[in-house]
Amino acid sequence: MLGSFVALVASCNKGSGELVGVLGRPEWFQPDPFGMLFCKMGSFNMGPSDEDASWSHTTRAKTVSVQAFFIDQTEITNNEYRQFVEWVKDSIARRLLIDNDIEGYAIEEEEYFANNPLLVGEEFPDPPPILREKRVEWYSVDEDYRTAINSLYLEPAERFYKRKEIDTRKLNYEYYWIDLKNAAKKSNRFIPQKSQDKNGQNFINGVGTTAVGDNKTLGSYTVNGKTGLDRSVFIIKDVINVYPDTLAWVHDFTYSFNEPMTNNYFWHPAYDDYPVVGVTWKQCKAFCIWRTELLNEFRFSFGEDFVNHFRLPTEAEWEYAARGGLALSPYPWGGPYIRNARGCFLGNFKPMRGSYIDDGGFHTVKVFSYNPNEFGLYCMAGNVAEWTSNAYDESMYDFDHDLNPNYEYDAKDEEPSVMKRKVIRGGSWKDVGFYLQTSSRTYEYQDTAKCYIGFRCVMTYLGRDKDDNL
Repeated sequence: MLGSFVALVASCNKGSGELVGVLGRPEWFQPDPFGMLFCKMGSFNMGPSDEDASWSHTTRAKTVSVQAFFIDQTEITNNEYRQFVEWVKDSIARRLLIDNDIEGYAIEEEEYFANNPLLVGEEFPDPPPILREKRVEWYSVDEDYRTAINSLYLEPAERFYKRKEIDTRKLNYEYYWIDLKNAAKKSNRFIPQKSQDKNGQNFINGVGTTAVGDNKTLGSYTVNGKTGLDRSVFIIKDVINVYPDTLAWVHDFTYSFNEPMTNNYFWHPAYDDYPVVGVTWKQCKAFCIWRTELLNEFRFSFGEDFVNHFRLPTEAEWEYAARGGLALSPYPWGGPYIRNARGCFLGNFKPMRGSYIDDGGFHTVKVFSYNPNEFGLYCMAGNVAEWTSNAYDESMYDFDHDLNPNYEYDAKDEEPSVMKRKVIRGGSWKDVGFYLQTSSRTYEYQDTAKCYIGFRCVMTYLGRDKDDNL
């Protein structure tokens, strides 16, 4: 009897011998991210449903399909973007405090490895990681403390009426992203080893090194007889200043009095719920990466190891969301008119012959203004134009795919301006009605900030669709 029991236990340890997959996998449920709405997968006619009024020939109607995704219900607000700026400011201050031997702002070695068991045996980072739970005491009376963070403030000669203010030029965010398109190239994959020189140097396509991206010289390595590039070359590091260009309100309009907007729009509580503007495409991309890490670090602290990615919407995703399921409608609310039955304008733009206030706004308005479209999304037309992830090419509709169409190009700083064009959609408070159409597209340069361009984020839904019973 005992022998039978031991045999049974042994057979259980060996498994059933059947193909059952990896057991013990966690159940997966993807909640709606805060402030986002779900857009189910679908196909739609992308492009103009009416005549090409501008005769620009940059669009044409084509049927495309997009997978399910989440999208922000509103444009990113000043107060939401300010959380990003404050996080960067506090991080820099904590690093300065650590560098000046102020205790309490660095994670101890024991705690670091206790929270990261996979890293046990690795070297403790130098400098040590920041402890974010401890608040920065900006008004500390301790002289050493004040001296440590003093470099974050403007120099005395730059202060206006001797006001001690943060030097926003120092609010730089260091972030990383993976160049998957370059990594996916066949020439950059692991390939069978071609040859070796007398010293055992591995060769890829006949050469020992190759170049990718910004002409770095890249090394190669061999695993199990196959040679490929060190994957670190596809991890791109970038540093960008995160503070919006508040002077955009002045430099975008010649002979126009917008100084009060420059002085107040981003920081004053009156504008907390207004869309953030004066942000470049690269700043928006950095915000998405920061937002991703913010959420994932929180979830990792509860033992969840699934990574969620926020990003800018593709041009197709943006148009699909803006249409709200209304096929062939020129505007997010339907159409063909830009007013409702009572004669009220349905978006914030430049109506009539330039009477900005006829639509209820002057510059921007609060992000929950006007009625949402059928998907529940606000201001998909007007208020501020919105960055998308796509590079701008007049002929893109001719060569992009009909499955999740996407054309991206990561332009370097030294490249010509024409390579830095990114698609913006939706029209803004200073645009005429044509740009409010769901199919209208134009561009701005990725390193340029305007007082009429903002953004919203998306996140891909992992799976076929919600409530999928098939």
